[in-house]
Amino acid sequence: MGEIIQFVSKSERERERLIREARAIYDSIFPPADPVSDQSSGGTARRSDGGNFA
Repeated sequence: MGEIIQFVSKSERERERLIREARAIYDSIFPPADPVSDQSSGGTARRSDGGNFA
């Protein structure tokens, strides 16, 4: 009761799938930095925007 169902178009689902696939490929080439060792070594950390490409 009181649930809201949001329609997601086929193109939006495909866009999200492609983003996930591209992120997986990127992460396989450039593995995410380990936050613990990154802080101690003074390296640069990647900023994550949660997959939003705007």
